[in-house]
Amino acid sequence: MFVSDIMTKNPVTVSPDLMGDEAAVIMNKNRFRRLPVVKDGNVVGFISDRDIMQVAPSPATTLSKYEVNSLLAKIKVKEIMSKKVYTIQANAPIEEAALMMCNNKIGGMPVISSTGAIVGIITETDVFKAVVDIMGLTKANTRLTIQGDDKVGVVQNVSAVFANMGINITSLVSTQTGKKGKFELVVRADIDNVDEIKAKLAEKGYELIHLAKIS
Repeated sequence: MFVSDIMTKNPVTVSPDLMGDEAAVIMNKNRFRRLPVVKDGNVVGFISDRDIMQVAPSPATTLSKYEVNSLLAKIKVKEIMSKKVYTIQANAPIEEAALMMCNNKIGGMPVISSTGAIVGIITETDVFKAVVDIMGLTKANTRLTIQGDDKVGVVQNVSAVFANMGINITSLVSTQTGKKGKFELVVRADIDNVDEIKAKLAEKGYELIHLAKIS
């Protein structure tokens, strides 16, 4: 799965010379948390609801909503936007986007084409939805965590157990554990006889350490 598969296409953008109150209206009206700032076709910044809130006075003040808007009306987007913008290309895998957002502690990024033009926006919500899809969370009703020795052929051997029983794996994720030399597989599938597959796995040297039925 790639960024282009989950991003919001043709995102709303604003000019750096737009006034702060106008940007706030666009975000409130469309329930956006952030907007790319574009000048001459290039992304020059990113403005978020947090940037707006930092300009507006605290709710504890006695200023009216009109007075708050008047303050924002005196400030341009370029004065409050984040100028350090992380971007990602549309053909990048989603895990690259997830890693960038995690490492830089950001909630979203503009998506650009190979020519540098903005073609979308990707947020943490998009990544969460992709994880749900990749993990098959809305499909299979059984989740198994299987542990074994960390060595070549683990995925193939475990998959063969399911295949020999005629069970179709909806999703499979592998990970190293905190235990030295151990490996875990998280498998999701529709399984009627868990005891039988547990026994078959044990014959191959794999332990079923967690089971969850999800309706």
